[in-house]
Parts: sequence; C-alpha cells; structure tokens
Amino acid sequence: MTTTTPTIGTREEWLAARRALLQREKELTRQSDALARERLALPWVPVTTEYVFDTEHGPRTLAELFDGNSQLLVYHFMYGPGWGEGCPSCSSLADHIDVARVHLEHHDVTYVAVSRAPLAELLAYRDRMGWSFPWASSYGTDFNVDFHVSSTRERPLREYNFRALPEGDREEGELPGMSAFALRDGVVHHTYSAYSRGLDAMWGMYQWLDRAPLGRNEADGAQWFRRHDAYDDASA
Repeated sequence: MTTTTPTIGTREEWLAARRALLQREKELTRQSDALARERLALPWVPVTTEYVFDTEHGPRTLAELFDGNSQLLVYHFMYGPGWGEGCPSCSSLADHIDVARVHLEHHDVTYVAVSRAPLAELLAYRDRMGWSFPWASSYGTDFNVDFHVSSTRERPLREYNFRALPEGDREEGELPGMSAFALRDGVVHHTYSAYSRGLDAMWGMYQWLDRAPLGRNEADGAQWFRRHDAYDDASA
C-alpha cells in the first residue's frame, strides 16, 4: 500500500474533511458489524478426520486442543520442517497474541498456533521470541493440507483463499491462515477460515499504521519489518 503526497490546509479545511471521513468510517463500522453477523451465520461442518498433534503436553487430538473451552482459534503459522525459524510475517502477527490470549481464554475461547515443523523446532523458536501461547505440531498429519495452508509433493495445494490455484502455483511450501472450530456434544465443527489479507484485522501493527500520517508506507509492497529480535536496536 503506497502513500499519497499530503495536502497542506487550514484547521477548518481539515475539520470539514475529517467530518466527511467520519461518515465513511461509520459506514464501514456498520458494514463490519453486518459481516460479523454473516460470519456467525455460516454453517458448521463436522470434522470427521481424527487429527493428532504433537504438543508440549503430549499427543492431543483436535478436540483436546480446546482445553476445556467450547471455541478454538487456530493460527496456521508458516513454519515448515527444517526451516530453522518461523516466517517473519507470521512472527510479527504472533507478537500480538499473548496479551489478547489472556482475555480470550477468560471468554470461552482457546488460541493455538499450528505448524508443520516438528515440535522441538517450534518450541525452540517460541523461546527465542519470548512467546508463551500454545504451539502444536501437525507434522505427519494432513491437517495443514486439508485446511489449505500447506503444499507437499504428495498433496499439492489446489486451492488457497477459496480460489483454485493455477498448476504453476502449486509449489511445496506454507501459506498463512486462521481457522475457527466449535466443540459441541463431543463433536468438533469447522466454522470459519481466513487467509491472506483476511488476516489483517488480527495484525494489530497494521491497524495502528493505517491511522498514522503516512499509513503503511510500504513502497512497492516491500516487507520493511523484521522479527522483533532482528532490528538493529533489539536487545540481545
């Protein structure tokens, strides 16, 4: 997202433009509220595959990842086997999780990150980054492929963000996403998934930048941010 050259004006001109913009912001808020209601109205789909994840507390099924709550939010963190460290974009988004997670868990919602890398790699990277959220490994399962965030030689990804992928875009690798699940009467249901720009609302950094004077200020879509311990002034 690029920025425009600012217009220099008077306080009165700014106030008139700001009031006009406020009406547009209110329209967007109402549209967002309506979308939230539509999101809640999506049909629930029973999950019939018995996925078993490797966690720091031992093997856990998808139902056991709920950890006593009735709702589960899974962030599909881009971290493939042998990568050595997680995706910078996913790492930036993950920096926002732990504070929000405290409140989610007191409102019947469990948050878990899931990646295909083996558990030891995930936990080592979590320690490096100073996070505490639960992180499960789906290594050896079809979970990531089934939810359209991983592509393997055996099972190339044919769809991402609810669109078919051209043959040439089906390379092995990982893509970002999130999925929501509900547990009712012992049955896990898939209720929602989002991918690509659909994750923006969960990326707090960008919500602040969208209100900064120069916006996202990303010329030509350049990825300016780093893992938080890779900035020049980051503490050891």
